[in-house]
Amino acid sequence: MDSPLLFLSPLDGRYADTTTPLRDHFSEFAFLRDRVRIELDLLAGFSKMGLIRPLSKTESSLLESLSQNFNLADAEAIRAFERQTRHDVKAIEYFLREKLQATSLSDLLSWLHFGLTSEDVNNIAQAISLRDSRDVVLIPALNDLLNHILEFVQKHRALPMLARTHGQPAVPTTLGREFAVYFARLKKSHAEIAGHKFEAKLTGAVGNFNALQSALPQTDWFAFSENFIQNYGLEANLVTTQILPYDNWIRYFDSLRMLNSILIDFSQDIWRYISDDYLKQAVVEGEVGSSTMPQKVNPIDFENAEGNLGIANALLMHYAQKLSVSRLQRDLSDSTVRRTFGVAMGHTLLAWANLVRGMKRITANEEKIRAELNLHWEVISEGAQTILRAAGRSDAYETLKQQTRGRVLTESDYKSWLESLDVNDETRKKLQSLSPENYAGLAVQVCDRVIGLA
Repeated sequence: MDSPLLFLSPLDGRYADTTTPLRDHFSEFAFLRDRVRIELDLLAGFSKMGLIRPLSKTESSLLESLSQNFNLADAEAIRAFERQTRHDVKAIEYFLREKLQATSLSDLLSWLHFGLTSEDVNNIAQAISLRDSRDVVLIPALNDLLNHILEFVQKHRALPMLARTHGQPAVPTTLGREFAVYFARLKKSHAEIAGHKFEAKLTGAVGNFNALQSALPQTDWFAFSENFIQNYGLEANLVTTQILPYDNWIRYFDSLRMLNSILIDFSQDIWRYISDDYLKQAVVEGEVGSSTMPQKVNPIDFENAEGNLGIANALLMHYAQKLSVSRLQRDLSDSTVRRTFGVAMGHTLLAWANLVRGMKRITANEEKIRAELNLHWEVISEGAQTILRAAGRSDAYETLKQQTRGRVLTESDYKSWLESLDVNDETRKKLQSLSPENYAGLAVQVCDRVIGLA
Protein backbone atom coordinates (compact mmCIF):
# COMPACT_ATOMS: atom_id res chain seq x y z
CA MET A 1 0.00 0.00 0.00
CA ASP A 2 3.02 2.30 -0.16
CA SER A 3 2.47 3.03 -3.83
CA PRO A 4 0.59 6.29 -4.59
CA LEU A 5 -1.20 4.30 -7.30
CA LEU A 6 -3.13 2.52 -4.54
CA PHE A 7 -4.23 5.59 -2.60
CA LEU A 8 -7.94 6.38 -2.46
CA SER A 9 -7.55 10.16 -2.59
CA PRO A 10 -5.85 11.82 -5.57
CA LEU A 11 -4.56 14.44 -3.13
CA ASP A 12 -2.27 11.80 -1.62
CA GLY A 13 -1.74 9.94 -4.88
CA ARG A 14 -1.79 11.69 -8.24
CA TYR A 15 -1.36 15.20 -6.82
CA ALA A 16 0.89 14.41 -3.85
CA ASP A 17 3.79 16.49 -5.13
CA THR A 18 1.64 19.62 -4.77
CA THR A 19 -0.29 18.79 -1.61
CA THR A 20 2.42 17.14 0.51
CA PRO A 21 3.21 20.37 2.44
CA LEU A 22 -0.26 20.18 4.01
CA ARG A 23 0.45 16.79 5.58
CA ASP A 24 2.43 18.48 8.33
CA HIS A 25 -0.76 20.26 9.38
CA PHE A 26 -3.75 18.03 8.56
CA SER A 27 -2.57 14.41 8.51
CA GLU A 28 -3.64 12.03 11.27
CA PHE A 29 -0.03 12.04 12.42
CA ALA A 30 -0.04 15.86 12.69
CA PHE A 31 -3.30 15.80 14.66
CA LEU A 32 -1.89 13.26 17.13
CA ARG A 33 1.40 15.15 17.41
CA ASP A 34 -0.28 18.48 18.13
CA ARG A 35 -2.59 16.99 20.76
CA VAL A 36 0.35 15.34 22.51
CA ARG A 37 2.00 18.76 22.58
CA ILE A 38 -1.08 20.37 24.12
CA GLU A 39 -1.46 17.68 26.80
CA LEU A 40 2.19 18.11 27.80
CA ASP A 41 1.92 21.91 27.70
CA LEU A 42 -1.04 21.66 30.08
CA LEU A 43 0.99 19.65 32.54
CA ALA A 44 3.73 22.29 32.41
CA GLY A 45 1.07 25.01 32.68
CA PHE A 46 -0.35 23.52 35.86
CA SER A 47 3.16 23.58 37.33
CA LYS A 48 3.73 27.22 36.38
CA MET A 49 0.42 28.11 38.04
CA GLY A 50 1.54 26.40 41.25
CA LEU A 51 -1.21 23.82 41.02
CA ILE A 52 1.34 21.00 41.04
CA ARG A 53 4.93 20.86 42.17
CA PRO A 54 7.63 22.70 40.22
CA LEU A 55 9.29 20.79 37.39
CA SER A 56 13.02 20.41 37.29
CA LYS A 57 14.98 21.48 34.23
CA THR A 58 15.42 17.82 33.37
CA GLU A 59 11.70 17.17 33.65
CA SER A 60 10.83 20.21 31.54
CA SER A 61 13.33 19.05 28.92
CA LEU A 62 11.76 15.60 28.96
CA LEU A 63 8.30 17.03 28.25
CA GLU A 64 9.74 19.21 25.49
CA SER A 65 11.56 16.24 23.98
CA LEU A 66 8.43 14.07 23.97
CA SER A 67 6.62 16.83 22.12
CA GLN A 68 9.32 17.82 19.64
CA ASN A 69 10.51 14.30 18.87
CA PHE A 70 7.08 12.75 18.39
CA ASN A 71 7.43 10.20 15.58
CA LEU A 72 5.53 7.59 13.60
CA ALA A 73 6.27 4.90 16.17
CA ASP A 74 4.65 7.08 18.83
CA ALA A 75 1.65 7.65 16.59
CA GLU A 76 1.31 3.91 16.02
CA ALA A 77 1.47 3.32 19.78
CA ILE A 78 -1.43 5.74 20.26
CA ARG A 79 -3.40 3.98 17.55
CA ALA A 80 -2.84 0.68 19.36
CA PHE A 81 -4.38 2.18 22.51
CA GLU A 82 -7.24 3.58 20.44
CA ARG A 83 -8.12 0.14 19.13
CA GLN A 84 -8.92 -0.72 22.74
CA THR A 85 -10.51 2.53 23.85
CA ARG A 86 -12.24 3.58 20.61
CA HIS A 87 -11.42 7.07 21.86
CA ASP A 88 -8.46 8.90 20.37
CA VAL A 89 -7.87 11.46 23.13
CA LYS A 90 -8.05 8.89 25.90
CA ALA A 91 -5.58 6.85 23.88
CA ILE A 92 -3.22 9.84 23.90
CA GLU A 93 -3.54 10.08 27.68
CA TYR A 94 -2.72 6.38 28.10
CA PHE A 95 0.24 6.73 25.74
CA LEU A 96 1.65 9.61 27.81
CA ARG A 97 1.06 7.74 31.05
CA GLU A 98 3.12 4.88 29.68
CA LYS A 99 5.86 7.25 28.53
CA LEU A 100 6.11 8.98 31.91
CA GLN A 101 5.53 5.96 34.17
CA ALA A 102 9.21 5.14 34.60
CA THR A 103 10.36 8.76 34.95
CA SER A 104 10.53 11.22 37.84
CA LEU A 105 7.19 12.58 36.59
CA SER A 106 5.34 9.41 37.56
CA ASP A 107 3.87 11.18 40.60
CA LEU A 108 2.07 13.61 38.25
CA LEU A 109 0.30 11.06 36.06
CA SER A 110 -3.08 11.95 37.56
CA TRP A 111 -2.62 15.48 36.22
CA LEU A 112 -2.54 14.36 32.61
CA HIS A 113 -5.74 15.52 30.90
CA PHE A 114 -6.80 16.93 34.25
CA GLY A 115 -10.33 18.40 34.35
CA LEU A 116 -10.61 18.55 30.59
CA THR A 117 -12.92 17.27 27.92
CA SER A 118 -11.46 15.96 24.69
CA GLU A 119 -12.60 19.03 22.81
CA ASP A 120 -10.39 21.24 24.96
CA VAL A 121 -7.44 19.51 23.33
CA ASN A 122 -8.90 18.82 19.88
CA ASN A 123 -10.07 22.33 19.06
CA ILE A 124 -6.80 23.97 20.09
CA ALA A 125 -4.86 21.51 17.93
CA GLN A 126 -7.09 22.16 14.93
CA ALA A 127 -6.99 25.92 15.38
CA ILE A 128 -3.20 25.66 15.30
CA SER A 129 -3.33 23.52 12.14
CA LEU A 130 -5.62 26.00 10.38
CA ARG A 131 -3.45 28.95 11.37
CA ASP A 132 -0.10 27.35 10.58
CA SER A 133 -1.22 25.81 7.28
CA ARG A 134 -2.39 29.25 6.22
CA ASP A 135 0.84 30.98 7.20
CA VAL A 136 3.31 28.31 6.05
CA VAL A 137 1.60 26.87 2.95
CA LEU A 138 -1.44 28.74 1.67
CA ILE A 139 -0.37 32.37 1.91
CA PRO A 140 2.97 31.80 0.12
CA ALA A 141 1.12 29.90 -2.64
CA LEU A 142 -1.46 32.68 -2.94
CA ASN A 143 1.27 35.33 -3.04
CA ASP A 144 2.90 33.46 -5.92
CA LEU A 145 -0.37 33.45 -7.87
CA LEU A 146 -1.03 37.13 -7.19
CA ASN A 147 2.46 38.04 -8.34
CA HIS A 148 1.90 36.27 -11.68
CA ILE A 149 -1.41 38.07 -12.18
CA LEU A 150 0.21 41.39 -11.30
CA GLU A 151 2.99 40.81 -13.83
CA PHE A 152 0.34 40.20 -16.49
CA VAL A 153 -1.43 43.44 -15.53
CA GLN A 154 1.81 45.39 -15.81
CA LYS A 155 2.72 43.87 -19.16
CA HIS A 156 -0.66 44.40 -20.84
CA ARG A 157 -2.01 47.47 -19.05
CA ALA A 158 -2.29 49.41 -22.33
CA LEU A 159 -3.25 46.67 -24.80
CA PRO A 160 -6.72 47.70 -26.08
CA MET A 161 -9.24 44.88 -26.30
CA LEU A 162 -12.86 44.40 -27.18
CA ALA A 163 -14.95 44.04 -24.04
CA ARG A 164 -18.12 41.95 -23.96
CA THR A 165 -21.25 42.46 -21.92
CA HIS A 166 -23.99 39.86 -22.20
CA GLY A 167 -21.54 38.08 -24.49
CA GLN A 168 -21.88 40.86 -27.07
CA PRO A 169 -19.26 43.38 -28.26
CA ALA A 170 -19.13 46.30 -25.83
CA VAL A 171 -16.97 49.38 -25.35
CA PRO A 172 -13.21 48.74 -25.39
CA THR A 173 -11.10 47.93 -22.36
CA THR A 174 -7.51 46.76 -22.03
CA LEU A 175 -6.37 43.21 -21.42
CA GLY A 176 -4.37 44.30 -18.40
CA ARG A 177 -7.32 46.10 -16.87
CA GLU A 178 -9.46 42.96 -16.96
CA PHE A 179 -6.78 41.11 -15.04
CA ALA A 180 -6.42 44.12 -12.73
CA VAL A 181 -10.04 43.74 -11.65
CA TYR A 182 -9.31 40.21 -10.51
CA PHE A 183 -6.10 41.25 -8.81
CA ALA A 184 -7.91 43.95 -6.81
CA ARG A 185 -10.65 41.52 -5.77
CA LEU A 186 -8.16 38.87 -4.76
CA LYS A 187 -6.08 41.35 -2.75
CA LYS A 188 -9.11 42.11 -0.57
CA SER A 189 -9.75 38.44 0.05
CA HIS A 190 -6.05 37.89 0.69
CA ALA A 191 -6.13 40.53 3.42
CA GLU A 192 -9.15 38.90 5.07
CA ILE A 193 -7.55 35.47 5.02
CA ALA A 194 -4.12 36.60 6.18
CA GLY A 195 -5.52 38.81 8.94
CA HIS A 196 -7.92 36.27 10.43
CA LYS A 197 -7.41 35.54 14.16
CA PHE A 198 -8.34 32.00 15.11
CA GLU A 199 -10.30 31.22 18.26
CA ALA A 200 -9.97 28.20 20.56
CA LYS A 201 -11.47 27.16 23.86
CA LEU A 202 -10.53 25.43 27.11
CA THR A 203 -13.74 25.47 29.17
CA GLY A 204 -14.57 21.86 30.10
CA ALA A 205 -17.32 19.38 29.35
CA VAL A 206 -20.17 21.86 28.79
CA GLY A 207 -18.28 25.14 28.92
CA ASN A 208 -18.52 25.90 32.65
CA PHE A 209 -15.13 24.62 33.94
CA ASN A 210 -17.15 22.28 36.17
CA ALA A 211 -14.44 19.71 36.93
CA LEU A 212 -11.63 22.23 37.31
CA GLN A 213 -13.67 24.53 39.53
CA SER A 214 -14.82 21.68 41.78
CA ALA A 215 -11.28 20.37 42.30
CA LEU A 216 -9.49 23.70 42.65
CA PRO A 217 -12.06 26.47 43.34
CA GLN A 218 -9.40 28.99 44.36
CA THR A 219 -7.96 29.09 40.83
CA ASP A 220 -8.94 31.75 38.29
CA TRP A 221 -9.82 29.33 35.49
CA PHE A 222 -10.93 32.12 33.16
CA ALA A 223 -7.43 33.61 33.33
CA PHE A 224 -5.75 30.21 33.03
CA SER A 225 -7.79 29.34 29.92
CA GLU A 226 -7.19 32.70 28.30
CA ASN A 227 -3.44 32.74 28.99
CA PHE A 228 -2.94 29.13 27.91
CA ILE A 229 -4.66 29.66 24.56
CA GLN A 230 -3.02 33.03 23.92
CA ASN A 231 0.40 31.40 24.36
CA TYR A 232 -0.32 29.59 21.06
CA GLY A 233 -1.09 32.89 19.33
CA LEU A 234 -4.82 32.13 19.37
CA GLU A 235 -7.78 34.04 20.79
CA ALA A 236 -9.64 32.48 23.72
CA ASN A 237 -13.40 32.07 23.63
CA LEU A 238 -14.70 31.73 27.19
CA VAL A 239 -18.40 31.41 26.32
CA THR A 240 -18.88 27.96 24.80
CA THR A 241 -20.70 24.68 25.10
CA GLN A 242 -18.61 21.50 25.10
CA ILE A 243 -17.37 22.62 21.71
CA LEU A 244 -16.04 25.90 20.48
CA PRO A 245 -18.74 27.77 18.58
CA TYR A 246 -17.22 27.50 15.12
CA ASP A 247 -18.44 30.88 13.90
CA ASN A 248 -14.88 32.20 13.94
CA TRP A 249 -13.53 29.30 11.88
CA ILE A 250 -16.47 29.57 9.49
CA ARG A 251 -15.58 33.20 8.79
CA TYR A 252 -12.16 32.00 7.72
CA PHE A 253 -13.66 29.28 5.52
CA ASP A 254 -16.04 31.83 4.00
CA SER A 255 -13.11 34.10 3.15
CA LEU A 256 -11.37 31.19 1.45
CA ARG A 257 -14.57 30.27 -0.38
CA MET A 258 -15.01 33.85 -1.60
CA LEU A 259 -11.46 33.94 -2.91
CA ASN A 260 -11.92 30.57 -4.61
CA SER A 261 -15.15 31.79 -6.20
CA ILE A 262 -13.30 34.78 -7.63
CA LEU A 263 -10.73 32.37 -9.04
CA ILE A 264 -13.46 30.24 -10.64
CA ASP A 265 -14.62 33.39 -12.43
CA PHE A 266 -11.00 34.13 -13.36
CA SER A 267 -10.43 30.59 -14.68
CA GLN A 268 -13.56 30.70 -16.83
CA ASP A 269 -12.67 34.08 -18.33
CA ILE A 270 -9.16 32.92 -19.23
CA TRP A 271 -10.64 29.75 -20.73
CA ARG A 272 -12.82 31.97 -22.94
CA TYR A 273 -9.90 34.20 -23.94
CA ILE A 274 -7.93 31.11 -24.93
CA SER A 275 -10.93 29.79 -26.86
CA ASP A 276 -11.23 33.13 -28.68
CA ASP A 277 -7.49 33.04 -29.46
CA TYR A 278 -6.88 36.21 -27.43
CA LEU A 279 -4.42 34.22 -25.33
CA LYS A 280 -1.90 31.74 -26.68
CA GLN A 281 -0.53 28.83 -24.67
CA ALA A 282 3.07 27.75 -24.82
CA VAL A 283 3.63 24.51 -26.69
CA VAL A 284 5.73 22.21 -24.50
CA GLU A 285 7.83 19.57 -26.20
CA GLY A 286 6.57 16.08 -25.46
CA GLU A 287 3.14 17.11 -24.16
CA VAL A 288 -0.06 15.82 -25.77
CA GLY A 289 -3.36 17.69 -25.94
CA SER A 290 -5.53 14.88 -27.25
CA SER A 291 -5.21 11.14 -27.69
CA THR A 292 -6.60 11.50 -31.21
CA MET A 293 -6.25 15.16 -32.30
CA PRO A 294 -2.56 16.00 -32.64
CA GLN A 295 -3.10 19.75 -32.97
CA LYS A 296 -4.69 20.29 -29.55
CA VAL A 297 -3.16 22.50 -26.84
CA ASN A 298 -5.83 22.46 -24.17
CA PRO A 299 -6.26 24.92 -21.27
CA ILE A 300 -5.99 22.03 -18.83
CA ASP A 301 -4.37 24.01 -16.02
CA PHE A 302 -7.31 26.40 -15.86
CA GLU A 303 -9.83 23.58 -16.22
CA ASN A 304 -8.12 21.60 -13.48
CA ALA A 305 -8.13 24.68 -11.27
CA GLU A 306 -11.83 25.28 -11.86
CA GLY A 307 -12.70 21.71 -10.93
CA ASN A 308 -10.61 21.70 -7.77
CA LEU A 309 -11.92 25.09 -6.69
CA GLY A 310 -15.43 23.69 -6.99
CA ILE A 311 -14.61 20.68 -4.81
CA ALA A 312 -12.92 22.88 -2.21
CA ASN A 313 -15.86 25.28 -2.13
CA ALA A 314 -18.37 22.45 -1.76
CA LEU A 315 -16.55 21.39 1.41
CA LEU A 316 -16.12 24.96 2.65
CA MET A 317 -19.83 25.55 2.14
CA HIS A 318 -20.64 22.36 4.05
CA TYR A 319 -18.49 23.56 6.95
CA ALA A 320 -20.54 26.75 7.14
CA GLN A 321 -23.78 24.78 7.12
CA LYS A 322 -22.73 21.96 9.43
CA LEU A 323 -20.42 23.54 11.97
CA SER A 324 -22.78 26.38 12.81
CA VAL A 325 -25.30 23.85 14.18
CA SER A 326 -24.90 21.46 17.13
CA ARG A 327 -27.56 19.65 19.14
CA LEU A 328 -27.75 21.09 22.65
CA GLN A 329 -24.34 21.18 24.34
CA ARG A 330 -22.79 19.08 21.53
CA ASP A 331 -23.17 16.09 19.31
CA LEU A 332 -20.35 14.26 17.58
CA SER A 333 -21.36 14.87 13.98
CA ASP A 334 -18.88 17.76 13.72
CA SER A 335 -15.88 15.55 14.54
CA THR A 336 -15.68 13.59 11.30
CA VAL A 337 -16.37 16.75 9.29
CA ARG A 338 -13.47 18.57 10.92
CA ARG A 339 -11.11 15.80 9.91
CA THR A 340 -11.65 16.80 6.27
CA PHE A 341 -10.20 20.31 6.63
CA GLY A 342 -7.04 19.12 4.94
CA VAL A 343 -9.06 17.91 1.96
CA ALA A 344 -10.57 21.36 1.38
CA MET A 345 -7.18 23.00 1.79
CA GLY A 346 -5.60 20.39 -0.48
CA HIS A 347 -7.99 21.03 -3.37
CA THR A 348 -7.56 24.77 -2.80
CA LEU A 349 -3.76 24.53 -2.91
CA LEU A 350 -3.90 22.28 -5.97
CA ALA A 351 -6.11 24.77 -7.81
CA TRP A 352 -3.82 27.70 -6.99
CA ALA A 353 -0.78 25.74 -8.17
CA ASN A 354 -2.50 24.92 -11.46
CA LEU A 355 -3.38 28.58 -11.98
CA VAL A 356 0.25 29.56 -11.47
CA ARG A 357 1.31 26.90 -13.98
CA GLY A 358 -1.28 28.15 -16.43
CA MET A 359 -0.29 31.79 -16.00
CA LYS A 360 3.31 30.92 -16.83
CA ARG A 361 2.19 29.47 -20.17
CA ILE A 362 -0.12 32.15 -21.57
CA THR A 363 0.82 35.10 -23.74
CA ALA A 364 -1.36 37.74 -25.33
CA ASN A 365 -2.14 37.30 -29.03
CA GLU A 366 -1.86 41.03 -29.63
CA GLU A 367 -2.44 40.82 -33.38
CA LYS A 368 -5.72 38.94 -32.96
CA ILE A 369 -6.91 41.18 -30.12
CA ARG A 370 -6.32 44.38 -32.08
CA ALA A 371 -7.72 42.96 -35.31
CA GLU A 372 -10.99 41.91 -33.73
CA LEU A 373 -11.36 45.20 -31.89
CA ASN A 374 -10.94 47.15 -35.13
CA LEU A 375 -13.68 45.12 -36.80
CA HIS A 376 -16.25 46.61 -34.41
CA TRP A 377 -16.48 50.37 -34.81
CA GLU A 378 -20.00 50.24 -33.44
CA VAL A 379 -18.50 49.95 -29.95
CA ILE A 380 -17.54 53.63 -29.98
CA SER A 381 -21.18 54.63 -30.46
CA GLU A 382 -21.42 55.09 -26.71
CA GLY A 383 -18.74 57.77 -26.86
CA ALA A 384 -20.19 59.34 -29.99
CA GLN A 385 -23.69 59.72 -28.59
CA THR A 386 -22.29 61.08 -25.30
CA ILE A 387 -20.27 63.71 -27.18
CA LEU A 388 -23.43 64.67 -29.09
CA ARG A 389 -25.39 64.91 -25.85
CA ALA A 390 -22.76 67.24 -24.43
CA ALA A 391 -23.17 69.35 -27.55
CA GLY A 392 -26.90 69.65 -26.85
CA ARG A 393 -28.33 66.97 -29.17
CA SER A 394 -31.33 65.53 -27.34
CA ASP A 395 -31.75 62.85 -30.01
CA ALA A 396 -28.14 61.64 -29.76
CA TYR A 397 -28.90 58.21 -28.36
CA GLU A 398 -31.71 57.54 -30.83
CA THR A 399 -29.56 58.67 -33.76
CA LEU A 400 -26.75 56.26 -32.86
CA LYS A 401 -29.20 53.48 -32.03
CA GLN A 402 -30.66 53.72 -35.54
CA GLN A 403 -27.19 53.53 -37.05
CA THR A 404 -25.70 50.74 -34.95
CA ARG A 405 -28.16 48.47 -33.13
CA GLY A 406 -27.72 44.91 -34.31
CA ARG A 407 -25.10 45.96 -36.85
CA VAL A 408 -21.34 45.64 -37.17
CA LEU A 409 -19.86 48.99 -38.24
CA THR A 410 -16.63 49.35 -40.15
CA GLU A 411 -14.34 52.35 -40.00
CA SER A 412 -15.78 53.45 -43.36
CA ASP A 413 -19.35 53.18 -42.04
CA TYR A 414 -18.53 55.34 -39.05
CA LYS A 415 -16.79 58.03 -41.12
CA SER A 416 -19.67 58.14 -43.61
CA TRP A 417 -22.10 58.69 -40.78
CA LEU A 418 -19.87 61.38 -39.34
CA GLU A 419 -19.72 63.25 -42.64
CA SER A 420 -23.52 63.39 -42.72
CA LEU A 421 -23.78 65.05 -39.31
CA ASP A 422 -24.57 68.73 -38.91
CA VAL A 423 -22.34 69.63 -35.94
CA ASN A 424 -19.88 72.36 -35.04
CA ASP A 425 -16.16 71.99 -35.61
CA GLU A 426 -15.31 71.26 -31.97
CA THR A 427 -17.84 68.43 -31.76
CA ARG A 428 -16.77 67.04 -35.13
CA LYS A 429 -13.15 67.04 -33.98
CA LYS A 430 -14.05 65.03 -30.87
CA LEU A 431 -16.01 62.54 -32.94
CA GLN A 432 -13.19 62.21 -35.44
CA SER A 433 -10.76 61.44 -32.65
CA LEU A 434 -12.69 58.35 -31.62
CA SER A 435 -11.54 54.89 -32.63
CA PRO A 436 -11.86 51.45 -31.06
CA GLU A 437 -8.17 51.47 -30.12
CA ASN A 438 -8.19 54.79 -28.30
CA TYR A 439 -11.64 54.61 -26.72
CA ALA A 440 -10.51 52.81 -23.54
CA GLY A 441 -11.32 55.56 -21.08
CA LEU A 442 -9.18 55.42 -17.95
CA ALA A 443 -8.38 51.72 -18.29
CA VAL A 444 -4.62 52.29 -18.10
CA GLN A 445 -5.05 54.55 -15.08
CA VAL A 446 -7.16 51.85 -13.39
CA CYS A 447 -4.30 49.42 -13.96
CA ASP A 448 -1.83 51.88 -12.48
CA ARG A 449 -3.97 52.32 -9.39
CA VAL A 450 -4.14 48.57 -8.93
CA ILE A 451 -0.41 48.16 -9.52
CA GLY A 452 0.09 50.75 -6.80
CA LEU A 453 -1.77 48.49 -4.35
CA ALA A 454 0.78 45.71 -4.74
